[in-house]
Amino acid sequence: MKFKHIHFIINPAAAKKEPVLSYISLAFKNSRTDWDVSLTKKSLGAGEIARKLIGNTDLIVVYGGDGCVTAVAAALNGSKQPMAILPGGTANVMAGELGVPTDTEAALEILKKGRFHLKAVDMGRVNGEPFLLRVNLGIMADMVIGANRELKNNFGQLAYGITTIQKVAEAEPITYELQLDDKKKFRASGVALTITNSGNMGMGGLELQPGISITDGLLDVILMPDKNLLTLLKVAGSTLLQNETTALQHWTCSKAVITLPKKQNFICDDAKRNTKKLKITVMPGAILMLVPFKSK
Repeated sequence: MKFKHIHFIINPAAAKKEPVLSYISLAFKNSRTDWDVSLTKKSLGAGEIARKLIGNTDLIVVYGGDGCVTAVAAALNGSKQPMAILPGGTANVMAGELGVPTDTEAALEILKKGRFHLKAVDMGRVNGEPFLLRVNLGIMADMVIGANRELKNNFGQLAYGITTIQKVAEAEPITYELQLDDKKKFRASGVALTITNSGNMGMGGLELQPGISITDGLLDVILMPDKNLLTLLKVAGSTLLQNETTALQHWTCSKAVITLPKKQNFICDDAKRNTKKLKITVMPGAILMLVPFKSK
């Protein structure tokens, strides 16, 4: 599959510092594919650019981190306008989920040669706001909030590991009230809660838990009850070996209502938010995304 016209949306403030325009120009130098570029800026976000491109190009390609990717996906939600990712951020979680190479030139080569197919990918919605990856509370939120731009520029993905170590020491359990689908409400206490569409962690291809899918029409709710050493070792082992663990509680649902004892910060993909109640639903097959063919 090849496209006649591609429009690239580039975030010039992306974490990777590389001549992406030169890479694009070289990749399509002798190609029949026509292409254009738009740059994001403070007054013009990736989502706003993407919304205006619906129906005016064959493929929208976003170069940036997961925040830019989510913004474009949210704008294209339900439109059937295909999109693709050139990983330009720190973690590039969705790119990892789809198997897109982190090397920009390699990703462009796949695009140029048509070595891909399109997949209908689920999205979620929390309190009316779309998300592509996950909603994080507790330690999982604090590690993202604590990883400031300077830390990410200096350490890349390791920035999240550094802040996780810091936040684990400070974490206190929170009692959540959960209602999953139309089942009875229940209470559960934990130091980290994630409602996720994607299993990919953005680090070495590791998954939160096995079996999480971006195309099953479901969201996965994962709770870490405590932060004692045995729990942490079990979670680490489960992640590395990709097997289920009793150290985490794991449910699936198509909708969830989560009530907190008081207002607290949470992360919707890369965006910091604050609330006491989260109403979350899945949007099955909401966006068409380009997926590279697997190497034989």
